[in-house]
Amino acid sequence: MALQIGHIRLDSPVILAPMSGVTDLPFRRAVRRLGVGLVVSEMIASKAVIREARKTLRMAQSAPEEGPMAVQLAGCEPEVMAEAARICVARGAQIVDINMGCPVKKVVNGDAGSALMRDENLAGRIIDAVVKAVPVPVTLKMRTGWDDKNRNAPRLAKIAEDCGIQAVTVHGRTRCQFYSGRADRTFIRVVKDAVRVPVIGNGDVDSPEDARALLEVSGADGVMVGRGTYGRPWLPNQIQRFLATGERLPEPPPASQLAILLEHFEDILRHYGREPGVRLARKHIAWYSRGLPKSAEFRAEINRIPDADAVRDRIVSFYAPHVAGQLAGQLERAAA
Repeated sequence: MALQIGHIRLDSPVILAPMSGVTDLPFRRAVRRLGVGLVVSEMIASKAVIREARKTLRMAQSAPEEGPMAVQLAGCEPEVMAEAARICVARGAQIVDINMGCPVKKVVNGDAGSALMRDENLAGRIIDAVVKAVPVPVTLKMRTGWDDKNRNAPRLAKIAEDCGIQAVTVHGRTRCQFYSGRADRTFIRVVKDAVRVPVIGNGDVDSPEDARALLEVSGADGVMVGRGTYGRPWLPNQIQRFLATGERLPEPPPASQLAILLEHFEDILRHYGREPGVRLARKHIAWYSRGLPKSAEFRAEINRIPDADAVRDRIVSFYAPHVAGQLAGQLERAAA
């Protein structure tokens, strides 16, 4: 299965969702190594891109092995969004994604994110300005609408298509739902029926079966995976294998999970520096270890360790019994 976005052909229709504080360069690289069609940066404020804030430029940083890679921009001023898009493309972005779906109050109160779904005229002007500003495909991510009485995603998708948008992603909730309830896959089909450009479905994809159900119900051309990847950067690869072949890949064994976690941890340290890297890595370590015996105690201990070497040693010692159990099981099966 493939997905075409403008002139860019993705070998897989599975896309890593943009997630603030999560889809930084180290996490995107971890997912890319394991397999995915496209990775998208964290949401980046367009004004901060123009100011060239150090933190923002690091958020937009890409690596050759990520390709293709999309940068997601947020903002409410057409000229500023256009200039930010030009800067991101000059820095290596191959796709620019416009955020009109973020439900967070801080973003919405600034008239950006999903607030733009309440002003279709402004939304159209932003889309038109960004499309005209860059030579790469521009995509749009949004929700079904502001609330249940104003589910205007099909109309906004058509406006976006007329402006030259190359793909639309729809999270199957309204802004006012935030992340409560269930994503409405049937409404994504209404958006799909309104436009000719590819439509990507998003929301509540925690397993390969979830992804297949979303595609079957919505008729979407691709699937975007977000929170389900917390501590499971291998999930997009499991999904794309399942969609392509019907094969359900098992969870990686403990030894493989440990290797993935350690490589991710080292990449975080290189990207941010040792001290800030340790702090930023804690949430990922917690997600990786979730569900394992005594993981709560392990997470609490990790949160108290400031030294990178000590954190690494504690990760290895925590996983050691699980890895040993895996090896013992392999030996038993070989002897049977």
